Amino acid sequence: MKRLGAGALLALLASCAGPTPPVPPQAAVAPPAGWRTSLGPNAPIDARWWQGFGDSVLSGLVERALANNADIALAVARVQEARAQERLARSQLFPSLDLGVSATHGRSVSALGTPSESTTLQPVFQAAYEVDLFGRIGEQVEAARQSTRASAAAADAARLGVAAATASGYLTLRGLDERLRILRVTLASRTEALRIARNRARVGYTSQLELRQAEAEYEATAQGVPQAELAVSRQENALSLLLGESPRAVMRGLALDQLARPPIPAGLPSDLLRRRPDIAQAEFTLAASDANLAAARAQFLPQVRLTGTAGAVVSSALGDPIAIWSLGGSILAPLFNGGRIAAQVDTAAARRDQAAFSYRRTVLTAFREVEDNLAAVQRLAEQRARLEAQRIALAEALRHATNRYDAGYTSYLEQLDAQRALLNAELSLVQVQADQLNALVALYQAMGGGWSLS
Repeated sequence: MKRLGAGALLALLASCAGPTPPVPPQAAVAPPAGWRTSLGPNAPIDARWWQGFGDSVLSGLVERALANNADIALAVARVQEARAQERLARSQLFPSLDLGVSATHGRSVSALGTPSESTTLQPVFQAAYEVDLFGRIGEQVEAARQSTRASAAAADAARLGVAAATASGYLTLRGLDERLRILRVTLASRTEALRIARNRARVGYTSQLELRQAEAEYEATAQGVPQAELAVSRQENALSLLLGESPRAVMRGLALDQLARPPIPAGLPSDLLRRRPDIAQAEFTLAASDANLAAARAQFLPQVRLTGTAGAVVSSALGDPIAIWSLGGSILAPLFNGGRIAAQVDTAAARRDQAAFSYRRTVLTAFREVEDNLAAVQRLAEQRARLEAQRIALAEALRHATNRYDAGYTSYLEQLDAQRALLNAELSLVQVQADQLNALVALYQAMGGGWSLS
């Protein structure tokens, strides 16, 4: 009967906390059955996916960034802080033990007016322990543990982001290098064309109009060279920052058109929930907020504390030391606090709901990023094929325009238009090649980059 009465009392006390507020149904998210864009054969994701581009320089840059990047170091420091906070929360599960010693020396007068001096030494050992009867401390420990896991997932997300940014930055740099090369080659041909135009104008074979057109076209191409050089310098500086270094020149490897295209990573939308560190971070944050809510609700319930002290009194006024000790316990139950605990529970519930909606947003964003980059890989490949065909046609058009101009059938303007069109097509093709490779980098990042939730 005593056990039954104690159980009924605990059930009554637990009911004081009220029911746990449910998670809003709007925060639920269901993955689709498959991706909208299918690109045919694919392959499992390698954790070192950047090696699929076949450039050892690219791989070396990514490894250096992973070792030296400041954002990764900051994320790792946050993991260490979270682990320390977890140990702090876990320490509440154990009793606290303290040892103290007090000493006094004084002179007093007795009732008969006799003075006396005494020295007193009192060592004391104290112990205190809170019985986690309703799981409040356990929930705090669980919240700290989930926060540690969230911090670790955030650090993994930072590593993946830095690897992707470094690979993308290098590919962009190689695209800028190719753009600069095309401009320099074009400028060399414009220099030769200007020389010929000046010679022909000097002997009266062509008009001043054609000479000025050749000069204008030369200057238009020449001003693009320092612009491209500036873009290259800025991209090198951005890569240096990712590498954790001061701005400097960056080593080059394969040319843009020599880089391999890694295979499309395999995986269904449902797999994405376990393969992206940012989704795992949101999931752990939600679990931590659930535990914090349970700990807040437990504040409605009594707290049971046990205390004990043991020591001795050693005094020159006593013949022998005197042992002292005490044992005690206390139960503290909230009766009225002006709604403070209820407000704390409501705050914890609101934060739990925020974490739930944040998880939903993270998952939906992940689905969108994969779909965007799958479509980008497909459409950019189609655009590249069209641009390559256009470049071939424009190169032939320029050849015919040059022959017609040399034979005197057409004006220089026809050849000039053909030169401009070819240059624009070549620059556009370089941009699409770089965009296509960058879309593969973004796709690998969106698919989790080989990370998995263990």
